[in-house]
Amino acid sequence: MKIVSGAAAMATKDAARAPIALAIGNFDGVHLGHAALLAEARARAARRGGPAAVLTFTPHPARLFAPDRAPPLIMSLQRRLDVLDQAGIDIAIVEPFTRAFASIEAPAFVRDVLARDLGARDVVVGYDFSFGRDRAGTVAMLRELGGTAGIDVAVIPPVEIDGVPCSSTRVRQLVAAGDTTAAARLLGRPFEIEGTVARGAGRGRGLGFPTANVVPEAELRPKLGIYAARALILDGPLAGQRHAVALSVGTNPQFSGDAVTTEAYLLDFDDDLYDRRVRLEVGERLRDERRFESIDALILQIRQDVARVRQLVS
Repeated sequence: MKIVSGAAAMATKDAARAPIALAIGNFDGVHLGHAALLAEARARAARRGGPAAVLTFTPHPARLFAPDRAPPLIMSLQRRLDVLDQAGIDIAIVEPFTRAFASIEAPAFVRDVLARDLGARDVVVGYDFSFGRDRAGTVAMLRELGGTAGIDVAVIPPVEIDGVPCSSTRVRQLVAAGDTTAAARLLGRPFEIEGTVARGAGRGRGLGFPTANVVPEAELRPKLGIYAARALILDGPLAGQRHAVALSVGTNPQFSGDAVTTEAYLLDFDDDLYDRRVRLEVGERLRDERRFESIDALILQIRQDVARVRQLVS
């Protein structure tokens, strides 16, 4: 997949370039609702013989206008681009979301950005899409302005999974509540924590369960507790290995901790992962974290957690 930094970088005087079919959105999580937009863009691109593209933004627009209320990102920008690539997108235009870009009036956005700079002949958006200065542009306006600019507009209706609206907001709510299995149904894959393994306090090794202390690259974390998970090692000599994981997201109350850490005990694994990147696919939540009456009681519970992980993660 070709990655372009901003719509202006796509501008060209080459009138013979293939027209693009463009899906627009933040695409945080790239969930099944997003998948419907991407599928429509791919289908339209195939009919015209041009590339399927996305226009996405960084940072999230809320970071510009209401940073205190900005949602935690489900995934890093790089992971978002990786998943878009896997979804069959040919070009990703990553627009720096600045005050200058946000101030573009709705008609100019369609005329200058979509039609002139990007050369879009098809645009695919969600039913609640808004655009332009003060978000004044509506789906109805996009259809009208697009028609004038020679752009066909497709509007994707709401997508529901088991009666639950599929949205990034809903995914965040489910993950924050610890319902990672329900979040996975909306995502179409497990909720992930991706990051680099750093040195921790070493308490897990002292208990007989050495853990990888993962520093997450994205912002959304599940409700504190113990989870069944699966780890994929992303780099180094062990890249590609997968292991079942007993995952702790919490503050280590047994040792009077306060900072939240993400600690992964890889089953049947005895090697060095320091400074390596891993992806944790988070499955079922097993229990709350808590303080036990003794270290022996804690060890017994961890053994029970590991046995449960073996049942759940093949």
